[in-house]
Amino acid sequence: MADKNGTQIQQVSDKKRYSQFFWRSWAIQDSWNYERQMNMGFLYGIAPTIDRCYPDQNDPEQVAKRKEAYERHMAFYNCTPQLSNFVLGLSASMEEEYAENPDTFDPESINAVKTSLMGPLSGIGDSFFQGTIRTIAFGLGASLASQGNMLGPILAMVISAAFSIPITWLAGKYGYEMGRSYLEKLQSGTMEKVMYACGIVGLMAIGGMAATLIGVTTPVSLFDGTFVLQDVLDGIVPGILSLAAVMGMYGLIKKNVNTGWILAICIVGGILLSAVGFLA
Repeated sequence: MADKNGTQIQQVSDKKRYSQFFWRSWAIQDSWNYERQMNMGFLYGIAPTIDRCYPDQNDPEQVAKRKEAYERHMAFYNCTPQLSNFVLGLSASMEEEYAENPDTFDPESINAVKTSLMGPLSGIGDSFFQGTIRTIAFGLGASLASQGNMLGPILAMVISAAFSIPITWLAGKYGYEMGRSYLEKLQSGTMEKVMYACGIVGLMAIGGMAATLIGVTTPVSLFDGTFVLQDVLDGIVPGILSLAAVMGMYGLIKKNVNTGWILAICIVGGILLSAVGFLA
């Protein structure tokens, strides 16, 4: 349904809606790119919702609104795939709300919500799925495979799927249901508190990943090995070179440097610094 200023949204059963979120979310990385990463995959996931919001292809206004929505979801997006379904469901619900009430709903809030959720959900999701579940699943699988047991890879996939499949389905379902009450919760301050807490957890996870997954060290030593630069730096702040690398990349991103150039800087800079003996 819609008000006098909105469009008539095509109705669909909740089961079909959640199934579309679920199946299309598995393709979110199929068009991954360095410039905007998962944006095309996210658009593929939300396209059926947009088409239902503006179904009349003979109405110039609806066609324009549909194009506007497509363009809106081509913005930069990157999040743990299994938890992206939550953002997809939430965004779909907000798109429907905007289609029904274009005069009272700010479409800019849709991308604002996506942006605010990417970091926290990625920090939590990457730590859980990539850092924990995958490690356990493929550790057990590799152990069996090394003994010649063909159940090794099968067990690894089964364990991974046992967590990924139900969480992906429920994430889309709860995201969509939550979207309907998002503005009300936002006004009451509840959502702000929840997102603040998620932000803290996400930053902790991302900080831990930066400290453990980025290993930038230097072999520089002076005075016949009595002065080891790496030991001095670790005495000041352990992993300070890794932190400097992360903050340097973050600074370039804040200055809107093209991701292709950032990648080139990492590759060429790493080779040159290693060649002169500054990096290990």
